[in-house]
Amino acid sequence: MSDTYAETRDRLETYFDRTASATWARLTSDAPVSYIRRTVRQGRDRMRDTLLSGLPEDLTGARVLDAGCGVGQVAVALAERGADVVATDISPSLLEVAEKRTPAHLERHIRYVPGDMLDTALGTFDYVVAMDSLIHYRPSDIARSLTHLAARTRSAIRFTIAPKTPLLSAMHIAGKAFPRSDRSPAIIPISHSRLRRALDGMAPKLDQRDRDWNLSRVDRISSGFYISEAMEMRR
Repeated sequence: MSDTYAETRDRLETYFDRTASATWARLTSDAPVSYIRRTVRQGRDRMRDTLLSGLPEDLTGARVLDAGCGVGQVAVALAERGADVVATDISPSLLEVAEKRTPAHLERHIRYVPGDMLDTALGTFDYVVAMDSLIHYRPSDIARSLTHLAARTRSAIRFTIAPKTPLLSAMHIAGKAFPRSDRSPAIIPISHSRLRRALDGMAPKLDQRDRDWNLSRVDRISSGFYISEAMEMRR
């Protein structure tokens, strides 16, 4: 992968594993939070349901990657449908929370793995879900990541991007103009056309089989400061 991908991944690891792990654990729980964080929680709940709605209700026998699993909410939902889930995240602290929250009857269906979601050692999959795992990366790195995952996925990849809206674009510019060492890594908005061009740019490097993917928009979720767009790549 590129230097920019590695640099962004390392910043995310520092942020989620050291700076904000407790905050994210609370955000993804039932604990009381501020109004703004409550809207983010609600938005994430809706997005999770949106991504899962495009997968079979019965995933018995399917191998699914939860790429950037955080505290394991998607992984648990997939396991409840019968999937064998590999749930990976760069934050060991969040994985500890995920393991504690996993119901005992689902533990044998989920393997939590610390590290990079693109690690080929994770194997091949029927489906990949990557909820808000790519939104901090540059368009070229998103395209490379999706291409890398597509080469090891048999059916579909459901993922999110930060849509190029005036609000998110303004927040991105403000974040670049006034950086703080302890802030969350910047979210990088991307349009559908820009993502498609980036993916098309990867095509000449691929085998014919790995070019056979259809990119489509699923839905946009907007809840307070949470704005995210569900996308799908399907063979």
